[in-house]
Amino acid sequence: MAKVELLMPKMGESIMEATILKWVKNVGDKVEEDETILEIATDKVDSEIPSPVDGVIVEILHQVDEVIPIGQVVAIIQTAGEESPSDPNPVVAEQAPKEQKPQVDQQPETPIKIVTPATPSVVPATPVAHKTGSDRFYSPLVKSIAKNEGIVLNELDAIPGTGKDGRLTKSDILSYIENRSTGITPMPIAASSSTHTTSNNGTSATMSSPARSFSTSGEDEIIEMDRMRRLIADHMVMSKRVSPHVTSFVEADVTNLVNWRSANKGAFMEKYGEKITFTPLIMEAVIKAIKDFPMINVTTSDNKIHVKKNINLGMAAALPTGNLIVPVIKNAAYLNLAGLTKTVNDLAHRARQNKLKPDEVQGGTFTVTNVGTFGNVMGTPIINQPQVAILALGAIRKKPAVMETEYGDVIAVRQMMFLSHSYDHRVVDGLLGGSFVRRVADYLEAFDAKRAI
Repeated sequence: MAKVELLMPKMGESIMEATILKWVKNVGDKVEEDETILEIATDKVDSEIPSPVDGVIVEILHQVDEVIPIGQVVAIIQTAGEESPSDPNPVVAEQAPKEQKPQVDQQPETPIKIVTPATPSVVPATPVAHKTGSDRFYSPLVKSIAKNEGIVLNELDAIPGTGKDGRLTKSDILSYIENRSTGITPMPIAASSSTHTTSNNGTSATMSSPARSFSTSGEDEIIEMDRMRRLIADHMVMSKRVSPHVTSFVEADVTNLVNWRSANKGAFMEKYGEKITFTPLIMEAVIKAIKDFPMINVTTSDNKIHVKKNINLGMAAALPTGNLIVPVIKNAAYLNLAGLTKTVNDLAHRARQNKLKPDEVQGGTFTVTNVGTFGNVMGTPIINQPQVAILALGAIRKKPAVMETEYGDVIAVRQMMFLSHSYDHRVVDGLLGGSFVRRVADYLEAFDAKRAI
C-alpha cells in the first residue's frame, strides 16, 4: 500500500490560504481520481478539491472552518501498491517552491513554504498559526506582514480579529495598516456561526442555513452575516473610505437596440446556440467607449495610476443567496458579439452554480452592474477597488420622448434607459467621467437596426 498526501492547492495568484467548508468524504471512504473530497472557500470564490488518485481516505488532518495555508497536508489517501513514504499530491508538489517565505514588500502575497513529512509514518500537520510571546496565535503570513510594517507584538495583540475564535486574518491586519495613520481601528465583525455536527471520525459537517438567534421578546430576529456577506461589507466600506465617489447620469434612447434584439434573438440562438440578452450588446458599447477614453480603464495603488492595456470587464451577478459576485470577462475587446454573449452566459450560469474559478473573479479593470434587473431605473454603484469606475444599467422602459425629424419635433414612444457612472474623483474628474458615460449612450443610440447577425 502507498500513501498520498492531499495538499491544499494554490487557487490563484494572490490566494495564500483557504477555509475548509465541508468534507464530502470521510475516513474509510473510497475515492476515485478527480472525485470531490472536500469543499473550500477563499476570499475570492468557493471551490471543490478533487482526489489526485484512486484510493481510500485513511486520515483527515483538519476540520471544518479551519484556515489552511496553501501546500499544507489536509488528508492522507491510501492507494494500492508498494509501501512507500507519504507522497505529496504530484500536481501541487510540482508547483511548490523549495524554500520561500512571504515577502509583502515585493508583492501583496507570495507562496509560503510547503511542509511535507519525510518519514513513512503520517504525522499530524502543524497548526496553521504559530505561538508568539502572548497567548494569541498568528499565521505566518500575518506575522510577516506585521514585521514588514513595523507592528510590535503589543500592537498586534490589540487588533481585533474576525477569524475563528477571534483569529487575526490577513484582511484584518491589512485593514488596520490602511487605517493606522488616521487613528481609526477596524471594529471586529462577528464570525459566521453556521451550525456544525460532528461525525464519528471527528470531522465536522456544516449546515447550509445561517445561525439565527431571537430576542427575548420574540419580536426581532437576528441573523449573522455569512462569510461572503462579511467580505462584501468590508470591501464596500473600504471603497467608500478610500475613493471620493461622484456619479454622473445619462438617459439613452435604446429603441433600435431593443427592436434589433427582438427581431433577431431567435435567429441568433439558432446560429450560435446562445440566448442573447441586452448585456453583451451594452458591453460592446462600453468597450468602444473605453477605447475612446483609456484613462477610465485604470487601477490605483500607492498613489500611482496603472493604465491597463487589456479591457477586462467585470459583470456584477446576483447569487441565489442574495450575495453578489463579479466574474470578469478577460480581454473583452478581442471578442465579437457572439463571443461576448457566450462568455456572459457562461460566467453568469457558473456564478449561480458556484462553479467559478478564483482567476475568473480577479483582474477586472472596469465593472458593469445591471440594476435594471430588479426594476430600478438608476442607481449609484460603489466602485470595485482598485478600479476607478463602475457603470450601472437601469431598466429599459417605454417613455414619451421628443424626436427631431425633417418635418419638425414630434413626441413618440421610445425605449429609454438611464446609465449611472460612478467614478473615483481622485483620478477621474467630471469631464472624463461625464464624457465617458455620454459616449456609451451615443454608441447605444447609434446602434444599427439593420445589423447582420
